[in-house]
Amino acid sequence: MADISAGALGELISATDSHGIATQTRELVEAGTLDVGARLPTVRAVAGELGVSIGTVAKAWSLLRDAGLIETRQRGGTRVLGAVRPPTQDEAPVAWSDVDFLFCSPDPALLPPLDRAVATALRTPHFNEWGREYIVQALHRIVSRDWPFEATGWMTAGGGTEGLWLATRAAVGNQRVVACEEPLAPGFLAGLQEEGLTVIGVPVDDEGPTVEGVRAAVDAGAAALVLSPGGPFSDRHVLSSARAEELADLLEGTDVAVIEDDVLGPLSTVPVRTLGHRLPQQTIRVQEYCRAFGIDLRTSVIGGARPLVDAAIHQRSGGVASNSRLLQDALAALLSDERTGAAVHQARQRYTRRRERALAAFSAAGLTVHSGPGSWALWVEVADERSAALALSSHGIVVDVASASHVSPDQQRQRLRLSLAQLPESSLDELAQRVADAARGRLGPVIP
Repeated sequence: MADISAGALGELISATDSHGIATQTRELVEAGTLDVGARLPTVRAVAGELGVSIGTVAKAWSLLRDAGLIETRQRGGTRVLGAVRPPTQDEAPVAWSDVDFLFCSPDPALLPPLDRAVATALRTPHFNEWGREYIVQALHRIVSRDWPFEATGWMTAGGGTEGLWLATRAAVGNQRVVACEEPLAPGFLAGLQEEGLTVIGVPVDDEGPTVEGVRAAVDAGAAALVLSPGGPFSDRHVLSSARAEELADLLEGTDVAVIEDDVLGPLSTVPVRTLGHRLPQQTIRVQEYCRAFGIDLRTSVIGGARPLVDAAIHQRSGGVASNSRLLQDALAALLSDERTGAAVHQARQRYTRRRERALAAFSAAGLTVHSGPGSWALWVEVADERSAALALSSHGIVVDVASASHVSPDQQRQRLRLSLAQLPESSLDELAQRVADAARGRLGPVIP
């Protein structure tokens, strides 16, 4: 595009602070949405469109000028010079202990602002009146429109982890045996084992959990099968449509419940398929939003077969607990806000680029590294995962080991798992070299 109007720019920028506005403008240039030579609107016009002060936009433009990304001429206005990155935290010396390599939490800089959504929620009629809605009408109307199968029961929970726990407990009931595709979500295996559940690991191939693995789990008495169809932590796969049909064929007519966990929600870059279209009376699905909108939103949506959802509701203090209506209405406002949608789209692009650059850097360091097409995890092969993880931790790089996410002995290859969502892009080569040194036993401990 050539010159851009304030209205068009406002549709693409969701941030309301100077650093966020500068970051999102830079990303528009890197993506080619803003061409070199394009004239930007006046500071006053942009401020009016974004609903921020003139000083906020002026500071953002100043950051971009200092980085050589834009220039302002006395009579020519402000124009884009090129895709040169503005100074960011990535360019400062990296404090590895400040980076989440373990939990796959989102990059705070890529979260959309919540102020407009919360303000909208506060203006909801009958706000704070005594009552309990397991899911408010506005949120139900939005999420049910795109739900991948006909759900007969609905509720919300306090974030994705709680939603997955409630769904799992509801589906397993008193039978205490659950099958899970491998690798499991960070920390999920330990939680299942602490609950005293028997966990059966299901191996995967490039199309998802294998039919043979699921059949073996069913024969071993699994009451439920936990799937992450988008492969958010996988080393190789997302669930294919063909494999979903094969698994539905296998489970149809059984009493096995299907728990689907859509971890990345709006941030997913791959199709997140379902067995629910074939098995609506056996399926309960958890839609997560914390990685797209932040942990303080703390709201996930659970939809599926009414008996399963009712059982999940009962898991919360016998059914008398419900999620905050303020948070539910705020989530509904975010999901219907075009600016938020634009911010999420840009975040998806950034995470995808970060993954590609990380894979390239780790491979260039001589490491064997794997990551599924929609994954937020890097799996690095090492000779001894525990000694490598210990060496890295002494340098502030705290990573997970493969054995913490696998049950089946034949799946427990010696590997490290690193979350890629917060990886500092300007220091990827340095990080890859440190991991390589740890993998080869060359990374000595830090001596205080």
